[in-house]
Amino acid sequence: MYRQVDDFINEWSAAAQGTIQVLKAVTDDKLEQSIVEGHSTLGWLGWHLVGAAGYFSYLAGLQVPMTRQEDPIPSTAAEIVAAYEKVANSVKEEAAKFSNEDLVEEVKGFTGPIARGALLRVLVDHQTHHRGQMTVLLRQAGLPVPGVLGPTKEMQ
Repeated sequence: MYRQVDDFINEWSAAAQGTIQVLKAVTDDKLEQSIVEGHSTLGWLGWHLVGAAGYFSYLAGLQVPMTRQEDPIPSTAAEIVAAYEKVANSVKEEAAKFSNEDLVEEVKGFTGPIARGALLRVLVDHQTHHRGQMTVLLRQAGLPVPGVLGPTKEMQ
């Protein structure tokens, strides 16, 4: 749980930059790459990260751009990157308006009331989870895996 706004902003900024690196590694011809047929694709996962950042932020009380579940997945990787960059920057700008006291305030979560700082922690964790899935799919697709938290096998 975040108790200091600056801690969230610093961690979000680093996590968002890592997500942007992964999203930028996706090519248009690999948007449909999945581990096996019927599972999440690179395009779906990237678009889900855009939507989830908006929805988690909405629950936390941030005013950021949101996509709807029924909005179609963009047809290009660049559109997904641009949408993610927009929402990620908005999260950072809006979170800067919070006070440290705002982080301990309870808000509506997925399973009931949750401290705003805890919900923001779940946002970062959720993003990291799906970003990890995307790195597996990047490798499976024969695309370069960026070194988000250090060098990848391809970089060694």
